[in-house]
Amino acid sequence: MAVSRRAVLKGFAAVGVGAVAGAGSYGYLAERHELELTRANVPVVGLPAALSGLRIGLITDVHRSRWVSDDDVSRAVSTLMFEQPDLIVLGGDYVTWGSRQYVAPAAEALRPLSAPHGVFGILGNHDDDHDMPAALARTGVQVLKDARTRLTIGGEALDLVGVRFWTKRSRDIAALSRGADGTVILLAHDPRRLAEASALKIPLVLSGHTHGGQVVLPMVGAIAARKFSPPVPLMAGIGRRADTTIFVSRGVGTIYVPVRVNCPPEVAVLTLRRDGAVTNV
Repeated sequence: MAVSRRAVLKGFAAVGVGAVAGAGSYGYLAERHELELTRANVPVVGLPAALSGLRIGLITDVHRSRWVSDDDVSRAVSTLMFEQPDLIVLGGDYVTWGSRQYVAPAAEALRPLSAPHGVFGILGNHDDDHDMPAALARTGVQVLKDARTRLTIGGEALDLVGVRFWTKRSRDIAALSRGADGTVILLAHDPRRLAEASALKIPLVLSGHTHGGQVVLPMVGAIAARKFSPPVPLMAGIGRRADTTIFVSRGVGTIYVPVRVNCPPEVAVLTLRRDGAVTNV
């Protein structure tokens, strides 16, 4: 029996729709809760020997909401605490659209975090400038809201420069980093700050914001990548521009739709290493 071309195309279309629907269901019911621990060696240009081996825990994009529960956040916290990092960084977007009802719950869920060299947080585009940092401060997080702090580790200076999502101009970031004569790490929610960091010769940037794409389809890639203008340098993982290395985390929560496909949530433990090869971006 002959089969028409139209019937074949309709069959492929039906299979495609079914596959997408199945992936969406799995992404909603399971994958968005399947937290992964990423351990990565991060090469840093000019890193002093005393800072090589320093382990930084990174949690970002919690997005506490009706879709991201206390259990989701607590799982991320307990996973990171089990690793006992030397220093912890929180990368912003603790709630979604500044939702006031989740500000305190988001901060309280992060309260168990502790590290020998402290817990530091920055603000993302979903965070307000007052309630969220105040709630985090009450739980022991030092919020770097366009600010710099210096740590001394093994006799070497480590300067953390934290910027708000809306702080984008190179001259503003330069003002914050001016006078930092130790190793500088830029904590910037948006990975597009790699451009400014590279121009300022800041050796390391830690970011989130992208959710790793959240929905990553075969042959299509991260659908969310199209919404960033200008484009982000990379959606997730490690890259480098000139002498500046960046790590972008996939984050913990979700935005727009409570689904993750081929992009599970992530907590990262980053071990700083002296310079090594990294893919350029």
